[in-house]
Amino acid sequence: MGTLIWKLLRDVRTALIVIALLLFGFQILWVKVTQRAVTQISPFFTTIAGRAGINAKLIEEQLFSGPGKIVQMMAGGENMHFERAPDMLSIGYVHPLIQIILCVWAIGRAALALAGELDRGTLELLLAQPVPRGRVIVAHLLVDLMTIPLLACSIWFGTYAGYKILGPFEVNLEEVQKQFAMLPFPVVVNAEFLKVDVWAFAPAIFNIMALMFAVSGITMAISAAGRFRGKVLGLSVVTFLVMFLLNVIAQLWDTISALRPFGVFYYYQPQRIILSGKWDVTLPCGQVNGTLVLLGVGIIGYLVAWMKFRGRDLPAPL
Repeated sequence: MGTLIWKLLRDVRTALIVIALLLFGFQILWVKVTQRAVTQISPFFTTIAGRAGINAKLIEEQLFSGPGKIVQMMAGGENMHFERAPDMLSIGYVHPLIQIILCVWAIGRAALALAGELDRGTLELLLAQPVPRGRVIVAHLLVDLMTIPLLACSIWFGTYAGYKILGPFEVNLEEVQKQFAMLPFPVVVNAEFLKVDVWAFAPAIFNIMALMFAVSGITMAISAAGRFRGKVLGLSVVTFLVMFLLNVIAQLWDTISALRPFGVFYYYQPQRIILSGKWDVTLPCGQVNGTLVLLGVGIIGYLVAWMKFRGRDLPAPL
């Protein structure tokens, strides 16, 4: 088992390092984006709202009305406050690019785990050794348990490193006043909106790990029943793309909103965990812990893969 796990880790080491660096680097970049937004742009809107005697949220609703509603949904929904640094910073955890990178890793590794090895003819060589089929699935599970936490932690480490380098966020009033010199009144800054507790972002790591594990488990089940690497990859990509689009469109179209819980991305709620400490999502049966649901989906996927792979006939490599 140890030799097999080491072999699997050696096969993915390059991709693991690249993906981890991408996630880490993106979060540092997003800290810079957040810094610019909350120190140079947000003071303008909060000042206008304060002078007009209205809530800044009303300005955001006008900005994100119509087609802009899609952008708002992808950034976290209607409960986001874009003038606040923690809210802006948390967008980096639900950004479509981050979700794509996480899914690319989980789908790619799981699809190549069984169907990929069978397609290349290397699985037959492995099973010629005294290694039970069930132990191969267990080995891949252990590799997931080693690599997924590393990738999830790289996201938080990127936020932590970026904030330590660029934070704390402070507004240069003179520069902002010059930038918005057309205003007939001085710009007002709310210091409370600029405060960030990077440790409040750490619990979201568990939700990120759960999403990757769920995607990996479902893909592993498809891979265990597949024969060709390309078909397994294609089916897996289409499956999760439909889930992602369903989760976004259902937030805009109430008619199909009841379908959201059937996709794994409905339970991916790192923003709620960061900003409000809430782990539950709403289902018809009541409130459930979204992270536990994702973990359950991943476990079921691996169990299906384990049962299917142990009982199926393996065709000879072409």
